[in-house]
Amino acid sequence: MTKANVTQEGGCRCGQVRIKMTVRPFLTMACHCTGCQRMTGSAFSLSAAFPSSGFSITKGEPVIGGLHGTTRHFFCPHCMSWMFTRPAGFDFVNVRATMLDDPSGFSPFIETYTSEKLPWASTPAHHKFAKFPAIEEYQGLMEKYVQWAEKP
Repeated sequence: MTKANVTQEGGCRCGQVRIKMTVRPFLTMACHCTGCQRMTGSAFSLSAAFPSSGFSITKGEPVIGGLHGTTRHFFCPHCMSWMFTRPAGFDFVNVRATMLDDPSGFSPFIETYTSEKLPWASTPAHHKFAKFPAIEEYQGLMEKYVQWAEKP
């Protein structure tokens, strides 16, 4: 998501749920885990992590789907598009990048769960992890992402 506008808007496939982000993402990613594969019906999920304070639902009421655990996956109740995730214990929202009105500037900076990826699936991500990065690695990854995302 290089050179993205600060304000991003998006919505589900049918338009009944709309979201708005008023800050830039602090990390973009592709996840190859089998859970993401099944929930997207694709080889991986694409997402952009936004601070919770810069995220809002502007229309509709999303519902919880997926595993219904402490990490909450939110879907449109009508078209069932998987729109975003609120990871347990963290103050950010992981928005599915394909829900953005203009996802053309999106590019994953990291990819996770490459240990479960389909052999033919690849992304241009700069950092690859067999599972998730260690918690202490995220600060450095976020700093590198900001530098990368601001390049011309």
